[in-house]
Amino acid sequence: MAKENDPVMRQNMPYRDCVGCVLFNKDGKVFIGQRLAGGQGALAHSWQFPQGGIDRDEEPLDAALRELYEETSVRSVSLLKAAPNWIFYDLPDELVGVALKGKYRGQRQKWFAFLFEGNEHEINVAQPANGTHPAEFSSWKWCNLDAVVNLIVPFKREAYQKVVASFHDIPSHLDHNGETSK
Repeated sequence: MAKENDPVMRQNMPYRDCVGCVLFNKDGKVFIGQRLAGGQGALAHSWQFPQGGIDRDEEPLDAALRELYEETSVRSVSLLKAAPNWIFYDLPDELVGVALKGKYRGQRQKWFAFLFEGNEHEINVAQPANGTHPAEFSSWKWCNLDAVVNLIVPFKREAYQKVVASFHDIPSHLDHNGETSK
């Protein structure tokens, strides 16, 4: 078996198709979840947006809505915008062949921005999706979009910078009722 930092092994591995969700509240802040403890190294106690894999024959938008519900119990949303391009990130050498079931070199993600239209009581990271999905976050908070990049594990920061760039205009277009102005 090749070592995890073997460049040939990395080059022969595909990217995992995935979606990411940026959930804005009516004040222009974004939801960010703290991953459950138990990760090792770069993955321990990291923050991130809801994200996950695209199932076979599933459209990216449908996958995003499913993942958002599975990780947060949130369904009261409207689509604000989709990022124009897929955003990629590579795993660090020590995680290649280990993370993502050992099958992928990183992820290719389609990102969507949603407006949260519900009540905060709808958000449940402890028992998401009515307890039918294992919890992925230990806690959550609202924060400024620009602050997220500094809370992300280092190997995802470049990808998150692209996500922030894709959606940077949204907070300025929201009024406190969650309405968008053009």
